[in-house]
Amino acid sequence: MKIRALVVEAKDAPFKLEEIELSEPGRGEVRLRIVASGVCHTDAITRAGDMPMPFPCVLGHEGSGVVEAVGPGVTTLVPGDKVIIGWPSCGECRNCLDGQPRYCLHTGDALVSGRRFKGELKGTTAYSRNGQELNGHFFGQSSFATHSIVSADALVKVPDEVPLELLGPLACGLATGAGAVLNEARPKLGDSILVVGVGAVGLAAIMAARNSGVTKIIAADVHDNRLEMALEFGATHTINSRTSDLVEEVKKITGSTVDFAFDCTGVIKVIETMAQTVGMLGTLVLIGGAPAGASFSLDHLSTLWGKRVIGVLGGGGRSGQLIGSLVELHKQGRFPFDRLVTYYELDQIEQALEDSKTGKVIKPILRMS
Repeated sequence: MKIRALVVEAKDAPFKLEEIELSEPGRGEVRLRIVASGVCHTDAITRAGDMPMPFPCVLGHEGSGVVEAVGPGVTTLVPGDKVIIGWPSCGECRNCLDGQPRYCLHTGDALVSGRRFKGELKGTTAYSRNGQELNGHFFGQSSFATHSIVSADALVKVPDEVPLELLGPLACGLATGAGAVLNEARPKLGDSILVVGVGAVGLAAIMAARNSGVTKIIAADVHDNRLEMALEFGATHTINSRTSDLVEEVKKITGSTVDFAFDCTGVIKVIETMAQTVGMLGTLVLIGGAPAGASFSLDHLSTLWGKRVIGVLGGGGRSGQLIGSLVELHKQGRFPFDRLVTYYELDQIEQALEDSKTGKVIKPILRMS
């Protein structure tokens, strides 16, 4: 069938709205009508070549939509179901079987090969243009389009009454921030945390921490307006890291160091500074995406004294558990991420990216209709 999609022709090329072809769903797959898709920093760095997605391609990975058709073998979904597109995984490797599908051993192929990564259609693409294949299946969805082919087992059903166009960012950015706190760090009653970079991911981490027993939630950023928002969402203290020394300010607030420090920037210099805010048995949590090939260094002796460094993909856990819980917390008023959102039309993608980069908006969402 013919659909509309944003195509990136080559590295650093603009998003171009085009009519392309989408094949029918295969075994275990579903065709979705995409209602909306969040715009994420990962889309921008992929276009810039910092992730190995082949071009030309269709990006987008924070989609929500309505099931239009199901392929052979799909029994858990029917046309009309409202869904969020969760994290793709093989379901068969050691990590998947251990309940950690975010760390599926085939994650690289699942996210950025541009092709289906499992099943009888492995290595093929559902997308084409003028008879020529297009790379798609970005994060298992390529949701910068009016329709998408996805694996049924990646989908998370949501109640009919929830605003579907709002929910796409729960597939990646917001789930990453919240899941890093609730699934991966799991801070104890009375712990302290530092969140550096309070865009959508960082604010989601702060909202999640507010739903825990953490008693000190420190937000750091270079934009005062974002720090003010962090206070509204649950931060107990803020630091403008452009005008203040991060390590010294943390010491003033806590008397020493924090139990957990969450990097949501992907900036190497920031990460190396943050490591100094974490003491013995503390944990540095890496969330933000750094450029390809980036590396950082830590002081060996202070790290040796029980300091931990962990990376987090997609918030950890299972999509159904994480995304479903965040939907419920939002319904209860305990995860008010709707206040972060600004809507754009599909052909306004470049403006959405620019507004996000400058800090004018926190979380852009593209509407498909």
